[in-house]
Amino acid sequence: MTHRLIRSLVPVFAACAVLTMRLEAGTIVAGKPEDLGFSADRLARIHDAVQRHIDAKSIAGAVTMVVRNGRIAHLEGHGVIDLETNRPMPKDAIFRLASMSKPITAVAVMMMLEEGKLRLTDPVSRFIPEFKGLKVAVPKPGFEAAAAAQGGRGGRGGGAPVEVDLVPASREITVRDLLTHGSGLMSGGLGQRASSVAQRGPDDTLATYIPKLGATVLDFQPGTLWRYSGLAGFDVLSRIVEITSGQTFDRFLKARLFDPLGMKDTGFALLPDRATRIVPLYRRTQGGLEKLPDQSGLSSATYFSGAGGMVSTAEDYAQFATMLVSGGELNGRRYLSPRTIELMASNHTGEMAGGQMGMSPRGIGFGLGVQVVDDPVAADRRVSKGAWGWAGAYGTNVHIEPQEKMVTIILMQTSTPALQRDFENAVFQALVK
Repeated sequence: MTHRLIRSLVPVFAACAVLTMRLEAGTIVAGKPEDLGFSADRLARIHDAVQRHIDAKSIAGAVTMVVRNGRIAHLEGHGVIDLETNRPMPKDAIFRLASMSKPITAVAVMMMLEEGKLRLTDPVSRFIPEFKGLKVAVPKPGFEAAAAAQGGRGGRGGGAPVEVDLVPASREITVRDLLTHGSGLMSGGLGQRASSVAQRGPDDTLATYIPKLGATVLDFQPGTLWRYSGLAGFDVLSRIVEITSGQTFDRFLKARLFDPLGMKDTGFALLPDRATRIVPLYRRTQGGLEKLPDQSGLSSATYFSGAGGMVSTAEDYAQFATMLVSGGELNGRRYLSPRTIELMASNHTGEMAGGQMGMSPRGIGFGLGVQVVDDPVAADRRVSKGAWGWAGAYGTNVHIEPQEKMVTIILMQTSTPALQRDFENAVFQALVK
């Protein structure tokens, strides 16, 4: 072969190599259930479990997925994608993740941790100066009993308003506080009611809006309680990733996670060219399921909410979760170290989170952006010890099972916690080895 011919073929070889890498990055191959330790007949009960909820008109449809040892044991669309057309639910349907976005954001933060660009103990004010000198709301004398009766939520659950005093925070809130929901930032308590933070505008970005949250009054002294910061905490973390990486959050995730992992349908915007695969949001009413008037959810093309703004498919999210259950590596590329993932999936909050956000009062802890099941028996869960993950408000849920080298995903767009538990049961009764 002449040197000229070799030189002419180099671009071809390079293009083939790139194509091969892309195919490897975006594909978890299917395996036989029996080879992966499942009974195929018993796996069929997943469909039965979902169908019962469809027949009860609790949901229109769902997608379920089980991956073990890096191979797909089960992937199925159930019901319909929308009730108007009765189109069958496709396996590649696109769902609004809501808070199932948070584990992705937590991984982005851990990447910055590994690169030495932040520490878990760093005060948020190191990156966003407006967060220095925050105040904490405490009930005025005579209102302590009313505040306690409302669970410290400042009237969120009803009851008479609680008058508050503002006192200095005992310490600054940290990156760890945000990851573990121990910050007291906009977590539905006394401080949130006492705050007058400007509403986010349609043109706001993380860079323009997050500094305004520095005017927030905290709900409690940092690190003393576990209270879910549904949006603010992880949106602040998203902004910290922007500052430490030098990229907007969407570009960081695309370059560091989505593209390398082959997550081609994952992002922040509901793109028009994928409209036929976007699952509508439904709510349950006395007359049956009804489409929500606002179908945007938390998606935005300008405000990249790491707390709840991402959209994805079951197969896309499985790429991400399989990387985590595989110790931070997938298809020859490393994203995090195994020790960093162990840190992320360890219980950092003891028993403080128990009994909240639908979690069992016992056997449940919280790690860095994820729920951790310390004791499945005490928690009354059909998962293995050390399983971790998180759910979204619209019905999305992921569990990562290190003991079983398994990932389970169920996606729907009408929150149905009972179905999530039924799905767990159906998976584990099918696991025979």
